[in-house]
Amino acid sequence: MPVREPVIDLEHLSADLRVVLDSINEGVHIVDPSGITVFYNKVAAYLDNLNPAEVVGRHILSVFPSLSEDTSTLLSVLRTGRPAPVRQQTFRNFKGDTITTVNSSLPIYSGARLVGAIEISRDLTILKALAERVVDLQAQLLSDRDGQVDQSHLPRAGTARYTFSDVVAASQPMLHVIECAKRAAASSSSIIVAGETGTGKEVIVQSIHNSGSRANRPFIAQNCAALPDTLLEGILFGTTKGAFTGAQNRPGLFEVADHGTIFLDEVDAMPLPLQAKLLRVLQEGTLRRIGESAERHIDVRVISAISCSPSRAVERGLLRRDLFHRLGVIIIEIPPLRQRKDDIPALTQHFVRKYSAQFGVGIRGVSSQVMDVFMEHAWPGNVRELQHAVEAAVQMSQGPLIGVEHLPPHIGHHSEQARAYQAAPGPGGTRASEDSGTAPASVGLIPALGQMEENMLRIALDSCGGNVSAAARQLGIPRQTLQHKLKRYNITPSSR
Repeated sequence: MPVREPVIDLEHLSADLRVVLDSINEGVHIVDPSGITVFYNKVAAYLDNLNPAEVVGRHILSVFPSLSEDTSTLLSVLRTGRPAPVRQQTFRNFKGDTITTVNSSLPIYSGARLVGAIEISRDLTILKALAERVVDLQAQLLSDRDGQVDQSHLPRAGTARYTFSDVVAASQPMLHVIECAKRAAASSSSIIVAGETGTGKEVIVQSIHNSGSRANRPFIAQNCAALPDTLLEGILFGTTKGAFTGAQNRPGLFEVADHGTIFLDEVDAMPLPLQAKLLRVLQEGTLRRIGESAERHIDVRVISAISCSPSRAVERGLLRRDLFHRLGVIIIEIPPLRQRKDDIPALTQHFVRKYSAQFGVGIRGVSSQVMDVFMEHAWPGNVRELQHAVEAAVQMSQGPLIGVEHLPPHIGHHSEQARAYQAAPGPGGTRASEDSGTAPASVGLIPALGQMEENMLRIALDSCGGNVSAAARQLGIPRQTLQHKLKRYNITPSSR
């Protein structure tokens, strides 16, 4: 189709607005009433692997020939005059490149007259391909295993690695957690494991699976904060060819985990509409792939994890109350490390042995001064923070014992400020001590709070693998606010 002048031109957009639309992080595509592109920003061009000059002035179907009048969201908006629901779309441009985006398409009115449509897009191409590849590999390897193909030389797919023998514990609170988890393993009920980031929730979850009747069946884990909403639904429940543009017949993780266990980490990050679909699956024991009318029977035990008190998540509107009752038939709360400091010596020695062997050094333990620092430190990052501290110290130490000088700078240097953190409630709302929780007057409240905030930001980034959006959801703050705080503390995802 030849290039022609658009019916409306960019004179209708101020110069400032054009600059703004061309600098935001989402793709922006604007068409006139006949479907001719009148604006196409740099991000949209990058997502679609095109140049703006190749798109502006051309009809949308000549640029994206895999679309049609029925499947193009922009043309649908022009036809109906109404916004199109946010949806995932896979299409090809005229060069043959395949792109997957999440689109939000809206009509543009001048008074009562429809003058065009605008589409805001986010790229999911690489993320979608990786996520689906993981599902495919798990399904294939599990199928091969069930078919008794020799895979003795390969790690078993969909298998939980940890057992209760891997849980290092000496404190009474943690020994109680292990006892409760062992009892839960003997049942078939759904479980919620609650605990702050870094407390070892997945170790307990895998141990439960490996001690139960489903131990020889699949164990499939999915972090609900790691994928965008539209992609998460397809990954969990599967898709049917034709459900949306580019959709293929593909099983979801629930089907892959049939007769086994599915672990939903950060389940409170799942959007509420998707929680409603999950509730239906749990209640009826059946699911429908996206775009499919037939129901498929599944037999899956669901274990969920959450980093705060489940009841608090319900109160904050992050977790549906009816889903909470379905998921949390059994609730296991793992106390933070600051509330079970009797575990610190055993954990420290465990990590020293692990990393001394891994790095081929002869470190035997830590000095008494280091243990004093460890017992004083508040451990806002819990067991994961202790593990990383020992890992670093083992590599820095020259002698048989780790000294204070070998510890990461933040360990011990802010122990007084960290005392304020001691009063922070754990997942069950309990406090570590009866102290007021304030920092000593010689430290000052503002520096202490600043250090606590910085620690929380680093912990959130670490637990979300550097994903700023997921970390913002975990912290309960807008993404822009988190970006501002990261800049203030000079934190980048790669420096966590």
